[in-house]
Amino acid sequence: MFVQQLYTGCLSEAAYFIASEGEAAVIDPLRDVDTYLKMAEEQGVKIKYIFETHFHADFVSGHLELAKKTGAPIVYGPETQAGFKIHMASDGEVFNIGKLKIKVLHTPGHTLESTCYLLHDEDGNPYSVFTGDTLFVGDVGRPDLFSGDMSKEDLAGMMYDSLTKKIKPLADNIILYPAHGPGSSCGKSLGPETFSTIGAQKATNYAMQDMTKDEFIKVVTTGLNTPPAYFPLNAKINKEGYDAMDEVMERALQPLSIATFKQKVKDGAWILDTRNANVFTQGFVPGSLSIGLEGRFAEFAGSLLPLKQALILVTEIGKEKESAVRLARVGIDNVQGYLEGGFEGWLDAGERIDMVIDIEPEELAMDIPHDSRLEVIDVRKETEFEGGHVKGAVNVPLNTLMDPLQIAMIDDTHNLYVHCAGGYRSVIAASILKREGYHNLRNVLGGFGKIKDIKGMPIVVPEKVMK
Repeated sequence: MFVQQLYTGCLSEAAYFIASEGEAAVIDPLRDVDTYLKMAEEQGVKIKYIFETHFHADFVSGHLELAKKTGAPIVYGPETQAGFKIHMASDGEVFNIGKLKIKVLHTPGHTLESTCYLLHDEDGNPYSVFTGDTLFVGDVGRPDLFSGDMSKEDLAGMMYDSLTKKIKPLADNIILYPAHGPGSSCGKSLGPETFSTIGAQKATNYAMQDMTKDEFIKVVTTGLNTPPAYFPLNAKINKEGYDAMDEVMERALQPLSIATFKQKVKDGAWILDTRNANVFTQGFVPGSLSIGLEGRFAEFAGSLLPLKQALILVTEIGKEKESAVRLARVGIDNVQGYLEGGFEGWLDAGERIDMVIDIEPEELAMDIPHDSRLEVIDVRKETEFEGGHVKGAVNVPLNTLMDPLQIAMIDDTHNLYVHCAGGYRSVIAASILKREGYHNLRNVLGGFGKIKDIKGMPIVVPEKVMK
């Protein structure tokens, strides 16, 4: 028996590869399926089934791509309505993979079709359960995403029944393999681990404790942040279908001369620069948006960029394919090429460039008392801001900055000091502001993580002000 978790940190997403006696199955694959095909080839196994736990909202799944390349059927749980051919499994149905068995456990709640898959080992003993977004380490899937006209309270009630009847009865030693780990927006507050055991979750997960259904509904539906804007769009793509990855890559991996690059911009394409944030600020093609590969790249791209917007890339040399693949994972697949020679080629050609001024937090502390037009723009989430911030700072969460009304509220005559928690999001924000014509701005290095420790910095924390 072979079971491997394939974890993608940028998306906090876990896919799974299972193999036994020449046969294999993949659970919740990403859109770029080469990894699974390579594993099957290396192990000499045939992919027999593709299991989906539900219609994912945070990424475009590889179910169609993998089915096309392997001929394996796509398996969903009961109540699934898809725009392509699937095997809709019945509750309790069993699938054989070599000497292994996978039993279907229909667990509606996160979505109506949400399903867990219970793996039995060669001896017929329950070994692990793949829970999708039904049960995470330390949390459960949010019930407010993509289930038609049903309320989050209705779905939370269904999740209570699913956990009570299907998950809690499982033995404590069964390994829990969820679809997501820390940082995912598919739950409220996932734990730091990417797998656990049923017993550990019974002991520590708030949603697995004894409570009434009404109590469960209240605790699960309270404190939900607004999900990223691309979530319902990705869920729709996963339900209805998408372009083949080979076609997407053929479009994206076209080297563009400077002249062609400029023409694409005139024709309406947006420039996306995927180089590291600390490199971007030192110089970039005017009008570029920065989302560096080193952070939660796909999630921020999906949250900030219209999915079908024509894009052209500026990347570190050799990172063109990685950039395009990671965009496609969240449904951004209208990339129309990349700048040949990268930013260095643009610079060597003597083309005009732009920059963002980086400053240390100490400089911000020195400037605050002496600059009446200074305005601190804090682009962290509201909950982060509420936990502590620079006195007088304006909270403009990054995911709202593409809204023209939000941008218009920022005074372009002020001296803007932009920061986040650590320095990644603030560079994205600075690039958006630059693109909108704001040039009197500075990026505060290290973000609030460093700002709060600077002597003399006026910091507001709940119920008190520190100086």
